Amino acid sequence: MSLYYLQKVIYQLNRDPHVRARYEADFDDLLSDYDLTDDELSALKEPDIGLLYVLGVNGQLLMHYAALRGYEWDQYIEAMREGVKSHGQVRAGLYAMAED
Repeated sequence: MSLYYLQKVIYQLNRDPHVRARYEADFDDLLSDYDLTDDELSALKEPDIGLLYVLGVNGQLLMHYAALRGYEWDQYIEAMREGVKSHGQVRAGLYAMAED
Protein backbone atom coordinates (compact mmCIF):
# COMPACT_ATOMS: atom_id res chain seq x y z
CA MET A 1 0.00 0.00 0.00
CA SER A 2 1.21 3.48 -0.81
CA LEU A 3 -0.72 5.64 1.63
CA TYR A 4 1.74 8.50 1.16
CA TYR A 5 1.07 8.72 -2.60
CA LEU A 6 -2.65 8.14 -2.16
CA GLN A 7 -2.87 11.08 0.22
CA LYS A 8 -0.52 13.15 -1.92
CA VAL A 9 -2.72 12.91 -5.02
CA ILE A 10 -5.81 13.80 -2.97
CA TYR A 11 -4.00 16.72 -1.31
CA GLN A 12 -2.81 18.03 -4.65
CA LEU A 13 -6.28 17.69 -6.17
CA ASN A 14 -7.60 19.79 -3.30
CA ARG A 15 -4.87 22.46 -3.54
CA ASP A 16 -3.24 22.70 -6.96
CA PRO A 17 -5.20 24.20 -9.87
CA HIS A 18 -2.84 22.55 -12.39
CA VAL A 19 -3.48 19.11 -10.88
CA ARG A 20 -7.22 19.82 -10.81
CA ALA A 21 -7.11 20.74 -14.52
CA ARG A 22 -5.31 17.48 -15.29
CA TYR A 23 -7.94 15.58 -13.27
CA GLU A 24 -10.70 17.16 -15.32
CA ALA A 25 -8.90 16.54 -18.63
CA ASP A 26 -7.64 12.97 -18.09
CA PHE A 27 -7.85 11.44 -14.62
CA ASP A 28 -6.07 8.22 -15.68
CA ASP A 29 -3.11 10.18 -17.03
CA LEU A 30 -2.86 12.16 -13.79
CA LEU A 31 -2.99 9.00 -11.68
CA SER A 32 -0.18 7.42 -13.70
CA ASP A 33 2.18 9.94 -12.05
CA TYR A 34 1.67 8.30 -8.64
CA ASP A 35 2.83 4.92 -7.32
CA LEU A 36 -0.59 3.52 -6.40
CA THR A 37 -1.89 -0.02 -5.97
CA ASP A 38 -4.78 -1.37 -8.03
CA ASP A 39 -7.11 -1.03 -5.02
CA GLU A 40 -6.09 2.58 -4.53
CA LEU A 41 -6.56 3.41 -8.20
CA SER A 42 -9.97 1.77 -8.22
CA ALA A 43 -11.05 3.56 -5.04
CA LEU A 44 -10.03 6.93 -6.47
CA LYS A 45 -11.69 6.37 -9.83
CA GLU A 46 -15.00 4.87 -8.62
CA PRO A 47 -14.91 6.74 -6.14
CA ASP A 48 -15.09 4.42 -3.14
CA ILE A 49 -14.86 6.86 -0.24
CA GLY A 50 -15.33 4.04 2.26
CA LEU A 51 -12.37 2.09 0.92
CA LEU A 52 -10.22 5.22 0.84
CA TYR A 53 -11.09 5.73 4.52
CA VAL A 54 -10.27 2.10 5.37
CA LEU A 55 -6.97 2.40 3.49
CA GLY A 56 -6.07 5.19 5.92
CA VAL A 57 -6.66 8.44 4.04
CA ASN A 58 -6.81 11.34 6.48
CA GLY A 59 -10.38 12.51 7.08
CA GLN A 60 -9.61 16.16 6.34
CA LEU A 61 -8.16 15.26 2.94
CA LEU A 62 -10.90 12.74 2.26
CA MET A 63 -13.68 15.19 3.13
CA HIS A 64 -12.54 17.58 0.39
CA TYR A 65 -12.08 14.77 -2.14
CA ALA A 66 -15.58 13.49 -1.38
CA ALA A 67 -16.97 16.99 -1.96
CA LEU A 68 -15.04 17.23 -5.23
CA ARG A 69 -16.69 13.97 -6.30
CA GLY A 70 -20.16 15.25 -5.40
CA TYR A 71 -20.75 13.81 -1.94
CA GLU A 72 -22.87 15.77 0.51
CA TRP A 73 -21.74 15.73 4.16
CA ASP A 74 -24.19 13.03 5.27
CA GLN A 75 -23.25 10.85 2.27
CA TYR A 76 -19.56 11.23 3.16
CA ILE A 77 -20.13 10.12 6.76
CA GLU A 78 -22.27 7.18 5.64
CA ALA A 79 -19.66 6.16 3.04
CA MET A 80 -17.02 5.90 5.78
CA ARG A 81 -19.35 3.78 7.93
CA GLU A 82 -20.15 1.53 4.99
CA GLY A 83 -16.45 1.28 4.18
CA VAL A 84 -15.72 -0.23 7.58
CA LYS A 85 -18.66 -2.64 7.20
CA SER A 86 -17.62 -3.67 3.67
CA HIS A 87 -13.82 -3.58 3.84
CA GLY A 88 -13.02 -4.10 7.52
CA GLN A 89 -11.18 -1.94 10.00
CA VAL A 90 -9.09 1.07 9.04
CA ARG A 91 -5.73 -0.45 8.11
CA ALA A 92 -3.27 2.43 8.37
CA GLY A 93 -2.85 6.07 9.18
CA LEU A 94 -4.25 8.22 11.94
CA TYR A 95 -7.55 6.34 12.14
CA ALA A 96 -6.12 2.79 12.21
CA MET A 97 -8.28 0.57 14.39
CA ALA A 98 -6.60 -1.72 16.89
CA GLU A 99 -7.90 -5.25 17.08
CA ASP A 100 -9.21 -6.44 20.45
